[in-house]
Amino acid sequence: MKETIAFLTSLQQNNNRIWFNDNKERYLQAQARFNSFIEKLIKGISGFDDSIAGLTAKDCTYRIYRDTRFSSDKTPYKCHMGAYINPGGKKSGYAGYYFQVGATDEGFPNGNMLASGDYCYEPKVMRILREDICHGEGDFDRIVKQAKPFEIDASDMLKRNPAGFPADAPYPEYLRLKTFCLLYQPGRAFMYSNHLLEETIELFRTTQPFIEYINRAIAFTKE
Repeated sequence: MKETIAFLTSLQQNNNRIWFNDNKERYLQAQARFNSFIEKLIKGISGFDDSIAGLTAKDCTYRIYRDTRFSSDKTPYKCHMGAYINPGGKKSGYAGYYFQVGATDEGFPNGNMLASGDYCYEPKVMRILREDICHGEGDFDRIVKQAKPFEIDASDMLKRNPAGFPADAPYPEYLRLKTFCLLYQPGRAFMYSNHLLEETIELFRTTQPFIEYINRAIAFTKE
C-alpha cells in the first residue's frame, strides 16, 4: 500500500483539478493496486463468509470524486480509497466489511480504517437488533468482545434507553447506540506490512459473527 498511500498523501497536499489531471496516470496506477488488493481481500473473506462470494472490486469500491453540492468543503477529490464488501455489493443495504487506506494514519475521513457493520439502518432493523440484544442473554456482548482489537463505535448514542426499553433493561451501552459498527484504526505500519492481506483477513474473520448477527435482522425485515 506504500505507493497508494504516497499518492493519497500528495493528493491531500494538492487537492485541485490541475494537479490531479497532471498526475492522472499516477492515480490510475494507485487505483489499480488498491483494486487488486480488494479482489484478493474478497476472496480471502469469502473463505469464512460465503455470503460475499462472487463479488468484484467494482461491486465494492467508490469513486474518488467528491460530491461537493451540499458541503462547505469544495475540494474535488477524496484523499482515501475505500471498499465496502457486503452481500450483494455496496448498495445492497446489508452490513459488511469496510477497508480504507488514506492520507493520514487514522481518523475520519482520510485515515486508515477497518470496520464491520454499517452506519445507516432502518428503524425497524434497529428495533429488532435492540430486542435481540435485550433478550439474548449476553450473546451480542460476547460477539463484540471476541472481535478485539475492533471496538464498538459509541461516538453517537442516545442519552437514555430508546422507547419501549425500560431504564433497567440489560446492556444499555448497546441499546442506546444509534448505529452498529465495529471499528479499528491501525497505524501506518500496519498498512505498510508485507502481510497486510493476511492480517486484514484474519482481523475481519473475528467480526464475522457480528456481521451475521446484524444481517439476520436486516434479512428478517426483507422477508
